[in-house]
Amino acid sequence: MANLKSLAKDTFIYGLSSIIGRFLNYLLVPLYTAKISAASGGYGVITNMYALSALVVVLLTFGMETTFFRFSNKAGENPQRVFSTALIGVGTVSLAFVALVLLLISPISSGLGYAATPQYVWVMAITVALDAMRAIPFAYLRQQKKALKFASLQLLNIALTIVLNLIYYLLMGGSDPAYAFYINLVCSAVILLATYQELRGLRHGFDPALMRRMVAYSWPILILGIAGILNQVADKILFPFIYDGTDGKQQLGIYGACAKIAMIMAMITQAFRYAYEPYVFGKTGDRDNDESQAKAMKFFIIFTLLAYLCVVGWMPLLKHVIASDYWEGLRVVPIVMAAEIMMGIYFNLSFWYKLSDRTIWGAVFSGVGCSVIVLANLIFVPRYGYMACAWAGFAGYGVSMLLSYVVGQKYHPIRYPLRDIGIYTVLTVVLCFAMLLLQRHVPVVPSLAVSTAFIALFATVIVRRDFPLSGLPLVGKYFQRQDNQQSSINNKA
Repeated sequence: MANLKSLAKDTFIYGLSSIIGRFLNYLLVPLYTAKISAASGGYGVITNMYALSALVVVLLTFGMETTFFRFSNKAGENPQRVFSTALIGVGTVSLAFVALVLLLISPISSGLGYAATPQYVWVMAITVALDAMRAIPFAYLRQQKKALKFASLQLLNIALTIVLNLIYYLLMGGSDPAYAFYINLVCSAVILLATYQELRGLRHGFDPALMRRMVAYSWPILILGIAGILNQVADKILFPFIYDGTDGKQQLGIYGACAKIAMIMAMITQAFRYAYEPYVFGKTGDRDNDESQAKAMKFFIIFTLLAYLCVVGWMPLLKHVIASDYWEGLRVVPIVMAAEIMMGIYFNLSFWYKLSDRTIWGAVFSGVGCSVIVLANLIFVPRYGYMACAWAGFAGYGVSMLLSYVVGQKYHPIRYPLRDIGIYTVLTVVLCFAMLLLQRHVPVVPSLAVSTAFIALFATVIVRRDFPLSGLPLVGKYFQRQDNQQSSINNKA
């Protein structure tokens, strides 16, 4: 239980920075959608370029974050040497990437559909290289359990991004999407420089033999990472090329803006991952590790389902995050959120092959899921547009999740509380459909009131079944006093 409390504390710190940061970043969505109309397709450009950037960052880090955690906790390895070797390796690859893009900027820009605006490409190339290089120092902060510094740097990045965007798009009245990329470049450079203390770890040098062993471990993780990020961004990369219409950038912008509302699930999963990954690797060999993973899975699902109901129930309010000319895409939000929950479950299921060094299985599961997503997009997007993107992600994550569970139970069986998870899932589905029906047929204020009551009902079930208030640090004292008083009364009686 003490270990789980430590995990909860770190998750709170990471989560606070992630959720606050992402929430503040949401300020950019109404800003962009207000200043860049849906018809212009400008937000579609931003959506497409950031999707490409996410894929490139995975390629440039080539699984070294997870590999760093694994090797720095291995007996006989020098953690500082592991860190410097990983950092130099990622830095070298990133610099080579920037040089290649600058050398071939014209054909690359033309191939991506930005022949008239090559600055989009070279600015984002430098930005993702900086982001890849800072990934290893940030992993080091997590490994050293320096959650506060990690969170502070994350929030500094977000704050600087928001301030610069407000200056250009609001105070200066700009509307050019290119400035979103320029601002991102400045912020990435500042944050990398802010990790100068960690970057001093370069003095421990580069170990070629160690790097070969690390790459042997990481290449399946790279494939896993490519497939995993394609699961998230393949639709946004492919959409302009396969959509059967002349308004591809416009439709992509609508889909991208509405999908932002669903990113509460990505925030929760990311916060959990930041704390959970070093926690699990640090407990390798502990007898209660499997039990801890089972409990962590249960509580992860419970609280993501609660978040899911909050977003669906309060959609009449949350939709104002984006401009009204983007609202037609709001129907994708419940689907995208459900896919994000399955992605989080899949991450929780992934440790059986990471801890046993069978990372090839992760590549297989993610590869199959990615294939489902890509094929579904190629087949259905020309006919159904961005709704096919949402359902393709749902199907791909679902397949990966089920495969990981079935195979994992064969190689490393863990007794997950499936009955409890099933009860919460069924209750969520019933309440969600009720909320959606209310929003369709009942005025806004009454539907919000009833939806809030449904959410409170779900929270009550959580408290009664799995999260008693008496277990909380402050509230628990009140309940303990109440119990003591009642016991005293009963004894006197």
